[in-house]
Amino acid sequence: MAPVGALLQRALRVHQVYGANTDVGKTILTTILCNSASKIWKNEQVSYLKPVSTGAQDDADEGSGGVHSPGPSRTTQADLYAPLRMPVILVGDSKLGGISQTVSAFESLRLRGYDVESVLLFRDAVYENYRYLTDYFGDNYGISVESVAEPPKRYEDAQAERDSMTEYYAEVSEQKTVHDILTRLDKRHENRITRLEEMPTKAHGHIWYPFTQHKPLLPDRITAIDSAYGDHFQTLRSQPTTSSSPETNLLRPSFDGSASWWTQGLGHANPKLTLAAAYAAGRYGHVMFAEAIHEPALALAETLLKNIQNPRLNRVFFSDNGSTGCEVAVKMALRAARTRYGWGPDAKLGILGLKGSYHGDTIGAMDCAEPCTFNENVEWYEGKGFWFDYPTVQCTEGKWVVDVPEGLKADLGNGEEFTTMADVFDVEGREQGEGSRKYEAYIERTLEALQKQGRKFVCPGPSLYETHIPRDPLFQRTLVNVVRRSPHLFATGDSQSPAQETDATWKGLPVVFDEVFTGLYRLGRYTASSFLGVHPDVSVHAKLLTGGLVPLCTTLASDSVFEAFLSDDKSDALLHGHSYTAHPVGCQVALESLQEMQHMEKRGSWDAFKQDGWVSPESLQSPETTPRGANDSIVWSVWSHSFIDAVSHNSARVAGIWALGSVLAITLRSEGSVGYKSSAALTLQTRLREGYEEGRWNVHSRVLGNVFYIMTGQKTSRSTVRELETVLREVLMM
Repeated sequence: MAPVGALLQRALRVHQVYGANTDVGKTILTTILCNSASKIWKNEQVSYLKPVSTGAQDDADEGSGGVHSPGPSRTTQADLYAPLRMPVILVGDSKLGGISQTVSAFESLRLRGYDVESVLLFRDAVYENYRYLTDYFGDNYGISVESVAEPPKRYEDAQAERDSMTEYYAEVSEQKTVHDILTRLDKRHENRITRLEEMPTKAHGHIWYPFTQHKPLLPDRITAIDSAYGDHFQTLRSQPTTSSSPETNLLRPSFDGSASWWTQGLGHANPKLTLAAAYAAGRYGHVMFAEAIHEPALALAETLLKNIQNPRLNRVFFSDNGSTGCEVAVKMALRAARTRYGWGPDAKLGILGLKGSYHGDTIGAMDCAEPCTFNENVEWYEGKGFWFDYPTVQCTEGKWVVDVPEGLKADLGNGEEFTTMADVFDVEGREQGEGSRKYEAYIERTLEALQKQGRKFVCPGPSLYETHIPRDPLFQRTLVNVVRRSPHLFATGDSQSPAQETDATWKGLPVVFDEVFTGLYRLGRYTASSFLGVHPDVSVHAKLLTGGLVPLCTTLASDSVFEAFLSDDKSDALLHGHSYTAHPVGCQVALESLQEMQHMEKRGSWDAFKQDGWVSPESLQSPETTPRGANDSIVWSVWSHSFIDAVSHNSARVAGIWALGSVLAITLRSEGSVGYKSSAALTLQTRLREGYEEGRWNVHSRVLGNVFYIMTGQKTSRSTVRELETVLREVLMM
């Protein structure tokens, strides 16, 4: 079934009437507007739909009160109708106290993204609320406020009442004020459509898009987004469709298949996150953070340190995005290693990393990655480090295969096959096998060879899941373990031992985990490091940190890393920061986001997904009584086991498939290039963009070379995921 779409047609002008309170005249004023509209547009049909009414059958004229009166589902009407994005006529309250009621109703609607086009109320001669509201809305928001005469006093006799109101409606409906309201609403409707349709062309001429080669980009490939709610954008249909019929809905729901570049988790326009942002903006705005503190920042730092459950981490550094957060992490690791090992300030230091990594687009973050499409033509880029090749994991023809690159088979063997994904992540069990010993020997030989070359490194940085083929978790765990037990491979004659070494002191090299994409439940757990069973010395968290609403990043570090910056000289400090460091809005939203996802985990909100072929019901401990992390041995995905198995057997099109948490990645067979430079996944992306159910909805997605990836939010329903699975199966069979 197609998801709910916003209403926007050329011929059908739809407006939603909200009341500031009960008994403010919604029905009467709407009747006036309908009567007037039928006279202005004589050849068109005017309809009035009241979705919720209360009262006796002969008196069912009450539209369920104000904007937050609940609907039958107990969802308030302001939230219930939000996906439709209909422009609003707000009926103000003309009685005593009505100014406050009207302003409050307006703010509730505005916070939820409604366009309040006009305010209409009765012209009460005693309180004259219309006078104040006219100035208030006109001066502050440019919204017109119109008033009409109050209806006559009610007659006890039904016929007399009917005659009286008929005369009232006839008189008021002819007034210029009412005609002007309708004419203005009609013009706003036309302007909205015109603006939406011209946006792609204007954007093509003025916008410089990220990660986009503009030469082949045409306006018809630019998606105009009118609004978003839940899992979906409301996007403008292509021009041939929009111009074909005045009855065609110009907008359609587009499933946000990249989670808006991996940020979305709690749904677009989530009212809880919106209110959290508004609260912080109203209380603080933005305040500087250097040598200052505010409650949202402190509470967020405490929340992260408590729930990440890493005994090494004790410090939180705030930045604005994942790329910057990774750059901060590298600065931390560079200083910590250089200080301990006595390397001079001119020493050439590199990163010990993994091939295919991506840690951001700032210069420092780019230098942490090997040359690739995203950096090789960038001025100033110097790949600084050594990047291990590694075995990868995918499901192929029903088996979970650890595939060893051809160039490593002499060292690591031919790989392994596992029956379940859980077996792949049983790193402690696999650690007892021959494969682990081969990994250790290979990593040790490589590090010894690099030492003989006189090269110096910092921070091995496992990143469990880049947005292509995942790495074998055992290889990454082994890399960390070998580095930590081998300080002799990095030390020099000038090395200094830690003054007070504890279990939380970094050893070998500071270990950095980039969890910008993978952390905070994206892969089904609070931290991605739990999959490897190791605790990093530095970890970076962003994206889902704020549920996708605003930019914010945190880099967490151990005290042993922090202490490398302590000195009497300011130049030894971590001199990094930006104007909006730890901005209260982002911190408050992050607190709300983390709290909501933790509540979902405790309520067992994802248990139905886990039981879709991944785990048995008996293996799930009660989420209400189990401490967070007790179910961290469970490996699961929102994508059903049967779907993964079926797609993995489509060997003609699919080289492998992988799913973990909310993420799905399908590696397509490619006759030409593979990796980022391949275009194999573009065909699949294009077909999904074309739409389903006669074009009523589609899937907006991004691709990386021959890998098609898609992810859900943490609140995406099971039925939505199963529908996406059906669509993907059909497209892959084309």
